[in-house]
Amino acid sequence: MATATSVSTHILDTSLGRPAPGVPVELSVRPAGDADWVAHAASRTDPDGRCKDLPALPEGTTHVRLRFETKSRGPFFPEVTVVFAVEPGEHYHVPLLLTPFGYSVYRGS
Repeated sequence: MATATSVSTHILDTSLGRPAPGVPVELSVRPAGDADWVAHAASRTDPDGRCKDLPALPEGTTHVRLRFETKSRGPFFPEVTVVFAVEPGEHYHVPLLLTPFGYSVYRGS
């Protein structure tokens, strides 16, 4: 049996050195680079700044979009959107490191 493709994320407010709880996160998927995005899940970061409840991705997903509603963390970036390619059967942990005037993301483990 094939392993499902999955995504998890967390947010760290590096200006405070703490997790960012309560941030809404939307996960959308598409089966090819030019296909329309389809909403797949919505969540909110827990007290540790993590989204552990995102469901497995539909079979055939090739691209994922995470949209973080960060306006509660500061007015400069009201949202952060991250798009990345996925391969079947892999797990993708994509952390967001957030400051009032910058952010970075990476593929974690």
